[in-house]
Amino acid sequence: MHKFNLKGKVVDRMKGIAAETVKAGETEERAQDAHGERPAGMPETLRIAWRTDVGLIRRNNQDAVILGNGLMGVADGMGGHNGGEIASAGLRDGLLREAEQAVPGAEALTEAVRKVNLELWEQQEKDASLTGMGTTLTVLWPSETEMIIGQVGDSRAYLIRGDKMKQVTSDHSMVADMVRRGVLTEEQAACHPMRNYITRAVGTDEQVDVDVTVVRREHGDRWLVCSDGLHGQMDRAELERLARTEDLEEAADSLLKTALDHGGKDNISLVLIQDEGEFEPEEREEEPKTATAEPEPEWEGEAVQ
Repeated sequence: MHKFNLKGKVVDRMKGIAAETVKAGETEERAQDAHGERPAGMPETLRIAWRTDVGLIRRNNQDAVILGNGLMGVADGMGGHNGGEIASAGLRDGLLREAEQAVPGAEALTEAVRKVNLELWEQQEKDASLTGMGTTLTVLWPSETEMIIGQVGDSRAYLIRGDKMKQVTSDHSMVADMVRRGVLTEEQAACHPMRNYITRAVGTDEQVDVDVTVVRREHGDRWLVCSDGLHGQMDRAELERLARTEDLEEAADSLLKTALDHGGKDNISLVLIQDEGEFEPEEREEEPKTATAEPEPEWEGEAVQ
């Protein structure tokens, strides 16, 4: 697997990203006001709040929020000049097109991502100025009883259910691989100089591997989908505390404000989803219990190969 430097050279980041740094008063107007009409094709049982913001360092916003035809997610673009914006917007528009007449499902989502990936790859093959462009993807697609999650890169999806918050997706990044191998701790990974190197992206190769996870929906579930400009600016405890804010719009505002207060070093995008659907309890076979065994969380997702 090739390793891509998708967020800028490490040496530039250690120099304060001098080439991209501008004074706060000179930044483009940030798209903080995301209160608007309900996106088309969204189930009535889902409440949604979203925000996207250029941050305090970057000159342009290479993130794209994906909302429509049942899809809810974020894409974090990378590439020189406007390549990142083209990649993330192209992925967003392509997936919305593919989902318009499709029935939500793991296979349908995988094929949609692969089709749009090929389109983006062919686009940069024809235009040398777009060489190296690509984008992350984290997207949710609800069926009547399940939430289907597609993942490429280091944007994330979290699920808050009851008193637990879980990161449902796994980062495709150099430091995440090192954490999984036991080379780094989570704390070390959070400040590692190569934490923005991702190992998988949409549009950078002719083919892409998509991680798809299916989680059974339950009433009261709250989902957070976000780019690393959000989850990389605060620790897990703070992220969970803010995401749990009862009012969904207030929670979105607080998450964005906190990321900006902590430096706003990258573009920031987030989608919060509150599931108010009513579902029949899942039938489970009784299993023998032991005195020492700890029960697995009932909402453990199923990975789809």
